[in-house]
Amino acid sequence: MGNEAACTLKIGKRKSIGKALLETSEILFRPGDGSPRVKIPFGAMKSVKAVDGELCVETSNGTMTFELGPAATKWREKILHPKSRAEKLGVKSGMNVSLLGEFDGDFLKELRAAMKMITTRKVDAKSEMIFLAVNLARDLPSAFAKTAKVITGATALWIVYPKGKKEITENDVLTGGRKVGLKDVKVVGFSPTHTALKFVLPIAKR
Repeated sequence: MGNEAACTLKIGKRKSIGKALLETSEILFRPGDGSPRVKIPFGAMKSVKAVDGELCVETSNGTMTFELGPAATKWREKILHPKSRAEKLGVKSGMNVSLLGEFDGDFLKELRAAMKMITTRKVDAKSEMIFLAVNLARDLPSAFAKTAKVITGATALWIVYPKGKKEITENDVLTGGRKVGLKDVKVVGFSPTHTALKFVLPIAKR
């Protein structure tokens, strides 16, 4: 079980069945009955415990208990000891990276602290990882077509796009990558506002 789970949320005597998502800096719970979603930022958590398959999160508004089964302990560890964004993206010291599009300043600082070489506005032939920011679904076909031509070997392409926007959805990104022969292998919460989806060349085409 990863960062998304169908579960029951208990708040006091009230129970709600829905879907819980462990994001980069918060837990989101979407009730199946259409009730307002519950959002718990990590910074608002006073304590986090995993007991008998239940993730118990104490906040100033009381204790919220997620019935997650075996995943409860894993979620607790991810909340208390989160990986850095660079670790989740697979960025390693000394890599060559290319950036296409606009990225937030914090991400650029993270990269500059570890990277051997960063190329912007174009893809360097030696790049081991490419980050491509796309805000609208209509821009995906041309973006994928241009980038797919320069991907070789095990080079990873991360598409970074806004989350929760009708102008571009996960399905739009998946469809765009698959149309140019790329394989989607991982999705990561890039930031509170953006998601990153990783593509690579299928092994048979490397």
